[in-house]
Amino acid sequence: MQKFTITEPFLDSKCGLSEGPFYEEATNTLRFIDIAKRHVWWVDLNEGASSARKIEYDISFGVTANLQSETDTFLFGGKHGIGIAKRDSSEYKYIQRFWNEAEIAKDYENIMRGNDGAVDSQGRFWVGAMNDPAVTNGKFDPVGILFRFDTDGSLHRVLENVTIPNGLSFSLDDKTMYWTDSPTGNIYAFDYDAATGKISNQRVFWHSEIGGPDGHAMDAEGNLWVALWGGWKVVRVSPEGKVTAEIEVPTRCPTAVVFVGEDVYITSEQDPEADKYPESARWHGGVFKCHVGIRGRKLFDAKITAN
Repeated sequence: MQKFTITEPFLDSKCGLSEGPFYEEATNTLRFIDIAKRHVWWVDLNEGASSARKIEYDISFGVTANLQSETDTFLFGGKHGIGIAKRDSSEYKYIQRFWNEAEIAKDYENIMRGNDGAVDSQGRFWVGAMNDPAVTNGKFDPVGILFRFDTDGSLHRVLENVTIPNGLSFSLDDKTMYWTDSPTGNIYAFDYDAATGKISNQRVFWHSEIGGPDGHAMDAEGNLWVALWGGWKVVRVSPEGKVTAEIEVPTRCPTAVVFVGEDVYITSEQDPEADKYPESARWHGGVFKCHVGIRGRKLFDAKITAN
């Protein structure tokens, strides 16, 4: 078992819920979001944490991605659907809404929001939607959906009746999709057809006993690095489903992981039980960095026409 320890944050951002870390290699920039406070943060890694800046939007974003050949906008999965936002202002527009008329009548545009997701090798954007705890007072019903937004602009419901759709990664050979429904404690594996985007043969890949699996990232050897919300750590899970390394994080609720070279950056949430875990509260909502000595799988750009 390889072990790493982080003692302080890379950036004490004091987010309500920092999530969705994304590395833009072309500009050496780290981007992440604060779902609770509706911020998107940017850090120029050439300059370091002192360069951090944030832009506030009037809706929450759950996940972001780069658009192929676009330099002044980015793609997001947000409160009501999928959209395109400006990098240098709080302007955005939706290009596809999540909900149908019957769901809108059930107040889904209010009680639901976008959460985690990823872009696949063909440029499709996968986004989960779930109960918005800011509206439901922390209640999570099994009404979540995993959507797939195809390059032709069509939106597909891939998985339904899930609770908290979270981390999503693809194997190095592009034949397996890994996806988390956090309250189950499971990361599931699916057979994945890259040509069509279809998934099948759902099975449990790995089950956590020490915290809810949240966001994860794939490394160059096919391992998943998984944030364990409530578990004080990030773990490395081998392709065989074995934990082979762990990173101790100085706050209880890490949320997601992204690779930058041979480093990982880890986002976190403000601890909802901070009174019970005062040591967790010191750095909660911050972003952490750890050198792990292996590179991550390159992130893909979405191939969506930005009209």
